[in-house]
Amino acid sequence: MTRAEIFEFFRRLAEANPDPQTELEFGNTYQLLVAVVLSAQSTDVGVNKATRALFAEVRTPAQMVALGEEGLRRHIKTIGLFNSKAKNVIALSEILIRDHGGEVPADRDVLTELPGVGRKTANVVMNCAFGAETFAVDTHIFRVGNRTGLARGKTPLAVEKHLEKKVPAPFRVGAHHWLILHGRYVCKARTPECWRCPVADICRYKAKTPEPGSIASVAAKAAKRKPAGKRSKERSA
Repeated sequence: MTRAEIFEFFRRLAEANPDPQTELEFGNTYQLLVAVVLSAQSTDVGVNKATRALFAEVRTPAQMVALGEEGLRRHIKTIGLFNSKAKNVIALSEILIRDHGGEVPADRDVLTELPGVGRKTANVVMNCAFGAETFAVDTHIFRVGNRTGLARGKTPLAVEKHLEKKVPAPFRVGAHHWLILHGRYVCKARTPECWRCPVADICRYKAKTPEPGSIASVAAKAAKRKPAGKRSKERSA
């Protein structure tokens, strides 16, 4: 995409959703950190269901350590990989108490040294809690970046680096949220809903999905149902 197209891409997403927010539920920065750690390979909906009761009881690293690993496991047992996640959350809570006065540091490099905290998790915390211009590339952003032509790359880090260079100033803080929500609800993995996409004319994805029930959609389905031999004869004729 050109610079003008990238600006227009984000302008339209911003117009549709002026104040994008994470869908994870939390009451403070520490709870955000815990929620993001728990969200690895899990849905935000599933994490929220597990953390509502947990966060009513636990608001600080000290309270988490007092709850203990077994107590935490009982709260998050519906989340994938809950055993290892419980171990990491207790461990990072102990480190926050020991080395950071019980506070979450506003430093991405320091955050990534905590158990269970990778670059993506640190980027989310830096963006949501501290307003940093970071780009947490999850599966949604990786897909949207490559599919649309906004930021193509073979790895999440490559896509992140492209976004860091390309996203214009007015949209840098919110870009991470706009892209995740766009990928989650419009530019879906199996069947992107191109017919209602606000940036479809800018997007470089060629095989755009027509609106269900439209002539183009019916024709596409009919073509798929035809035997290969019949389609070949029609083309040769």
